[in-house]
Amino acid sequence: MSESAESVELIKLPVSQLTLGMFVSAIDKNDKGQLAIANAGQIKHKDAILKLAKSGIKFVWVDAERSAEHCGLKKKTTNDSQTDNRKAPVSRDKQQAQAKVMLTEAKDLIRKVLSETFEGKAIEVAPFEALADTMIESVMLDADALKCMSALRSKDAYLLEHSVNVAFLLVTFGKYLQLDRDMLRQMAVGGILHDIGKIKVDNKVLHKPGKLTPEEFEHMKLHQVYELEIMNETTGLSQISKDICLMHHEKLDGRGYPRGLKDDEIPRHGRMSCIVDIFDALTATRCYKEAMSPAAAFKILLSLTPFHLDQQLVYEFIRCIGIYPVGSLVELSDGRIGIVWASKDRDALHPIVKCFYSLKVKRYTDVAMVDLLKSELYIERGVSPSSLDIDPTPFY
Repeated sequence: MSESAESVELIKLPVSQLTLGMFVSAIDKNDKGQLAIANAGQIKHKDAILKLAKSGIKFVWVDAERSAEHCGLKKKTTNDSQTDNRKAPVSRDKQQAQAKVMLTEAKDLIRKVLSETFEGKAIEVAPFEALADTMIESVMLDADALKCMSALRSKDAYLLEHSVNVAFLLVTFGKYLQLDRDMLRQMAVGGILHDIGKIKVDNKVLHKPGKLTPEEFEHMKLHQVYELEIMNETTGLSQISKDICLMHHEKLDGRGYPRGLKDDEIPRHGRMSCIVDIFDALTATRCYKEAMSPAAAFKILLSLTPFHLDQQLVYEFIRCIGIYPVGSLVELSDGRIGIVWASKDRDALHPIVKCFYSLKVKRYTDVAMVDLLKSELYIERGVSPSSLDIDPTPFY
């Protein structure tokens, strides 16, 4: 048994040395070396380690290559290790700078198309497909960098940023659900264009800093009618993209609009667009409301199931985004406020947090990266920017 384990280069470790992020490929069931692989997988919670110990398991076989980087199991030469350590922050900064450029270009493109659409010009799909491909590449390469950049929002540019963020969230959610690349591209294009009809809505209604009257709400709903007119004049737009544009206000109980679709009449990608659209709207600062924390937004999404939103997909979306998404603000147990900076290969409760402010002394502090996998600190709660009298923007 040990020979077969060595042939795939596994490392035998006592259970007492296991840490979060390690990938357990097999466990020693007894002193004779008999292996079991039923519990194979990455350790994401301390409870998994405790369960192994309580079961009398003394040793496990860990796959170094499939374990998280922070576990320190992957073999590197001294030079490679030094180079990696030196370049890692630069690489992240570079990815974040590229993400910022991409988001700026995306908003510029949408701004241009909104203007042209208002003038009655038809939409050209090709530029949006190219933008979707760039967005998919960014998500595949370093989703954390894009998440941090998309967290920077302005209530004055809501329509632009909301369109980009919905597309980004659809790609992220679709990747999590293992949808193919072509599907991701079509969904992203639909996300970018999903609110294009609002260009024809009266600005006084669109930007009203208060609750809409029943008449104003009916006028607002017309953006989906305008959307349909624009879609009909657009050549080369796939049905998937059109569905994203025209289904994000539908409800499973048939009380949505514009078509009052019900249950299976709304395909999975249409249901995904409903969830993503509401989540991004809730977590954005608007002219009539402050931004909500992701945790609070998740509660509202769950309250809208199953009559409005698909309950199983909402649970999947929460797992995908995480309780404390990258780019969101959190308070640590020592009273410091920070930005959730990185979460790749980590469980939801142990990201890297970029701290910059102390609630205890009411002042900005030296910026510090806190790795919660290596610290006794923990996340006390998620916070919304509006609940703090500070501006986190310079620290992204």
